[in-house]
Amino acid sequence: MPASRSLDTAPAAGGLAPALAEALRALLGARFSTSLAEREHHGRGESYHASRPPDAVCRAQSTEEVAGIVRLCAEHETPVIAFGAGTSLEGHIAALQGGVSLDLSGMTRILAIRPEDFDATVEAGVTRQQLDAALRDVGLFFPVDPGAECTLGGMAATRASGTNAVRYGTMRENVVTLTVVMADGRIIKTGGRARKSSAGYDLTRLFVGSEGTLGIITEVTLRLHPLPEAVSALVCSFATVAGAVEAVTAVIQCAVPVARVELVDARAIAAVNRHSKLELAETPTLFFELHGSPSEVEQQARTVEGIVGEHGATHLAWATDAEERRRLWRARHNIHYALQAMRPDARIWSTDVCVPISQLAPCLAATQDDIEAASFYIGTVGHVGDGNFHLGLVIDPNSPAELAEAKRLNERLIERAIACDGTCTGEHGIGYGKAQFMEREHGEAVDVMRAIKQALDPLGILNPGKVLPDKLLPD
Repeated sequence: MPASRSLDTAPAAGGLAPALAEALRALLGARFSTSLAEREHHGRGESYHASRPPDAVCRAQSTEEVAGIVRLCAEHETPVIAFGAGTSLEGHIAALQGGVSLDLSGMTRILAIRPEDFDATVEAGVTRQQLDAALRDVGLFFPVDPGAECTLGGMAATRASGTNAVRYGTMRENVVTLTVVMADGRIIKTGGRARKSSAGYDLTRLFVGSEGTLGIITEVTLRLHPLPEAVSALVCSFATVAGAVEAVTAVIQCAVPVARVELVDARAIAAVNRHSKLELAETPTLFFELHGSPSEVEQQARTVEGIVGEHGATHLAWATDAEERRRLWRARHNIHYALQAMRPDARIWSTDVCVPISQLAPCLAATQDDIEAASFYIGTVGHVGDGNFHLGLVIDPNSPAELAEAKRLNERLIERAIACDGTCTGEHGIGYGKAQFMEREHGEAVDVMRAIKQALDPLGILNPGKVLPDKLLPD
């Protein structure tokens, strides 16, 4: 694998080899661009990480075009960074070594919906919202809901999760098969649509979560689920975060099949009230959602209400009206922007960890101590039904002191999670923001990952510097 270029020696605008630029322009026409605005847009996500623009942007419209672009870049040993909606939080799309940003957002065809098989095949640029709109008339839905307007290809590449994961699983459980363009431009399919198979290595799971470092996902076949007959949501407040987490733990341990359970701490609730014009009690709050037949939902509701009451819940309110539920979940999904609005001109250092459910309460309690001592605003939210929670650190990215403090707090959070057999990221992914924690979490297994990377991408052109970088680059 070629040595990585440092940020100081990465090419400036128009830094592609002239022959490569000419070939890409001939292939794509106006969909090839080296404009500064395009490059800067494709060099950053939604995080605090500084923009790292590529040398050029290529907007593909088919798997065959993606393969052609990758083949040309391989011939010139030029990096290729897949781009979907640009919503990543750990620097996934930063062009750390220059190269080409390969934008798949124009690949928006829904190729097939098969209600009888409970699956659908889409191009990588289709968003979750677009798919669900197409599914309304067939009584099905796709459950993985990370909140943002994400592309399904990007969600597969980052092994996305979200509010429904406690019942329906993550992208790992809901991707059936993939079409992937390899580092040399070959196009492969990772399997068929049978409900099970024991034929060979599980390539689908290899590429789900690989963050564009092993291949570029261009088509995804997804598992669909029936729309529930009845849905009900419960909002309940607690005096402390510990009380809320203990209630969730008890609900999960009683095997109540909740569809969603979200924790929002008092600071995050204050931001939500201000941003989404709500009037929730500004205390630690749980949002539950229950799915099933009317009788099942009624039984689940009685069980959940009893358990949370035993753990000190107050201000219990049920929302069975569809519009009211959508309003509550929109507010939860907009929490990133709600926190950012608490401090004009700030950026959000967003981080997440996931721990075994039995370790959630002590991990969150220790984390709350760090939050109380911080010099800037921090909100806590979490998909706590599966042990996953997030911090939104509202920082001034131009302040070295705040960046250093945020870095220390993030490291303490991750060390705490790994120490209790958890992970440094439940759903944000690694990018380059969390690459330094991979060896701490996985030990010698990182060498196996490096061997896979070397075998599938010997030139090191696919999203270099992410997940398993040759060297960690300063932010």
